[in-house]
Amino acid sequence: MLLISCPWCGPRDETEYHYGGQAHVPYPETPADLDDRQWAEYVFYRDNPKGLFAERWMHGTGCRRWFNVLRDTVSYEVLAAYRPDAPPPELPDTRAEHGRAAMAGGNR
Repeated sequence: MLLISCPWCGPRDETEYHYGGQAHVPYPETPADLDDRQWAEYVFYRDNPKGLFAERWMHGTGCRRWFNVLRDTVSYEVLAAYRPDAPPPELPDTRAEHGRAAMAGGNR
């Protein structure tokens, strides 16, 4: 099981959390101008990288707040957890490049 550290409550077992999909997906600037295809892309299409990925999680049995997690989808290692209003953390070594791409949505 994963040990995820909630920014407000601290480390907890993954069973206390709910997965919320890809992090850093901006809401459309002019939603009224989107056609059905564009809405479908916004709602359903997400990156699915092998490696580092920025995700949203909610601490369901704790503070019930949303936060972001940077996780390696191959090893399941949780590298960082941070508040949605905080900047993404700096990553050491070669993981930094992959992490920046994941947080920028650059793996489509």
